[in-house]
Order: sequence, then structure tokens, then C-alpha cells
Amino acid sequence: MKYSIGFDVYGTLVDPVDMGQHLENLIGDRASEFGQLWHDKKVEYAFRRGLMQQYADFTVCTHQALQYCLNVYQISLSPAEQQQLMARFAELNAFDDVIPGLKKLVQHGHHLAAFSNGPELSVRKLMANSHILPHLQQVVSVDDLQTYKPNPDVYQYLVERLQADINSCMMVSSNPWDVIGAKSAGLKAVWVKRSPSKLFDPWEIQPDLIVSDLIELATLLNT
Repeated sequence: MKYSIGFDVYGTLVDPVDMGQHLENLIGDRASEFGQLWHDKKVEYAFRRGLMQQYADFTVCTHQALQYCLNVYQISLSPAEQQQLMARFAELNAFDDVIPGLKKLVQHGHHLAAFSNGPELSVRKLMANSHILPHLQQVVSVDDLQTYKPNPDVYQYLVERLQADINSCMMVSSNPWDVIGAKSAGLKAVWVKRSPSKLFDPWEIQPDLIVSDLIELATLLNT
């Protein structure tokens, strides 16, 4: 069966905590935990804005999350240094399995799209810089709807943009909440378990597939 597949970007195609060197230059040995808190907070802020129906794009969520982290760690960065960190989100690296996995999926006729909470122009720049863009047919952003995943409307929008039958439309994400959101909206969903220590939420909704990376996904879908 050929699928139309939407891939979450941050955490699935690229590593949002892959800011280590840039953070270390400004923050020091707390860079790793700072990076994880920054990622968690920007996702939380997007959730809040979606529920409150007070939309601002993901860049705003990211910057406000940075401000929160700076306050938590009592770190002072100049506006220029903060802007430097924000700009690094366009330079995140693809996970090693991503491009080989996408190539295999395209070779077998699947239709691939990046599907992100980030604004489309920002996501396109990131996908180009990480060399992922040539292996995708589309880039779809929730920014078009002025709300965030896991609102069911955004998953229906993905189906419409991919011009797909919902039964052959699949969401692939390393975030359990994203998988649950897609499944609850009627899509098929795959959880990419990027670490052995990661746990899926103990909900009544579970993924259709669990894979360790996109190469494994391509192998399973193409057999």
C-alpha cells in the first residue's frame, strides 16, 4: 500500500536539542539540560496558545521559552546573543537515519511531507539546510490554520493538503502526544522511539507501528 506521510519535524527529522555547541559557547556545562528545557517549554507554550485560542507563531513560543530558561538558570544574554541562538534553529542537523529512510520511502512510491508547528518559510529553510528538502514532496504548516497540533483540525488539514484518503494518510512522529493526536483524528500513526528509555503515554490510543528510526519504517512499509 502507498501512503501519504506527514513527518513531524522537531525531534523526528531533526534534533531540537542539537544546540549543544552553540549553547555551550554562551551557557557552559549546563547546555544539555538547558536545551531540553527550552524544547519542552516551547512545546508547552504552543499547547497553551492552542487551548486559549491566542495564536502566535512558533517563533514567538520559542523566544518566550528561551526567556523562561534564561530566568530559570539566571543567565543574562544580550538581545544579539539571544537572536544568535534563535537563528541556530535553522541549522539543526538531520538524524542519521532520516535521509536514507526518506529515500527508500520515495523509491517505493510514498508521498512525503514535513508537517510542523513551525511557520512554513522557517521549516523550508531548516529542511533545505539539513538537506532533507529534496526528499520531500511538500511542506505543511499549522500556521495556515492559526492553531497547533494536536488540534484535530490540523490533522484534517494535512489530509486535505496531501489530497489523500484518510485511510492511507499517516503521521510519523517521535512525540507520543502527536501520535495520539493524529490517531484520534482518524489518521494512521507511527511512533519513532528514538531512545530506548522513551515511554509512550499509557492512553487508550496507541500507535499503529513503533519503529526505532525511519530506515526501519521504510523497511516495514515496503515489505
